[in-house]
Amino acid sequence: MSYRRDHRAHRAALFDNYDSIEEGGISASSSYPRDLDERDNDKAVDSLQDRVSFLKRLTGDIHEEVENHNRMLDRMGNEMDSSRGIMSGTMDRFKMVFEKKSNRKMCKLVGYFVLSFFLIYYIFRFLMYFMYG
Repeated sequence: MSYRRDHRAHRAALFDNYDSIEEGGISASSSYPRDLDERDNDKAVDSLQDRVSFLKRLTGDIHEEVENHNRMLDRMGNEMDSSRGIMSGTMDRFKMVFEKKSNRKMCKLVGYFVLSFFLIYYIFRFLMYFMYG
């Protein structure tokens, strides 16, 4: 029976300040001077303020970087849209040229002419190399 009483007394002593902890206050032990606790708290607050200001600067830098990237992506998107318009116009012109048989024949004739020109050029170059080479 005395064991139970000791246990209850020990438990009551252990949880004496439990209510103050729940309310947000932690009572300092009477063995520590109050000045020491205040200095520790001031150091902790200063350290926390430094960390908060560092995080604020870092967040500002990240925000600025994101804004720069968004502007760059917007410019790229606008340039891609204009390129798409130019390519679409070019493809429309090619379709118009190849829709008519007379235009198709003209393109073949021009292609054969260019091919013949290069063929004759390389044949003469080859002959000149061996003759005067």
